[in-house]
Amino acid sequence: MKEKIMNQCSISCELHDYLEIACMYGYQVKLTLKDHQTVEGKALDTLTTAEKREYLVIDNGQKQQIELNQIVKMQVLTPNAKFTKVIF
Repeated sequence: MKEKIMNQCSISCELHDYLEIACMYGYQVKLTLKDHQTVEGKALDTLTTAEKREYLVIDNGQKQQIELNQIVKMQVLTPNAKFTKVIF
């Protein structure tokens, strides 16, 4: 029997897929955070630190890292995108 490896996703892997798609296509996104702030920018990449914290990297004139567990909603502002909104 193979040992099951637990995925350390701080969010569900399905939601993680939406982030990866947004990065792959370079979508312009608007993020709503748990503290009710909104952040807009182009989705560039996701990254995981050595401490297993996960971030979405966006470009809004400068590269900004948003911790995934702080995101409540992601709206895609790019026209004709594969999806328009994801609720975390």
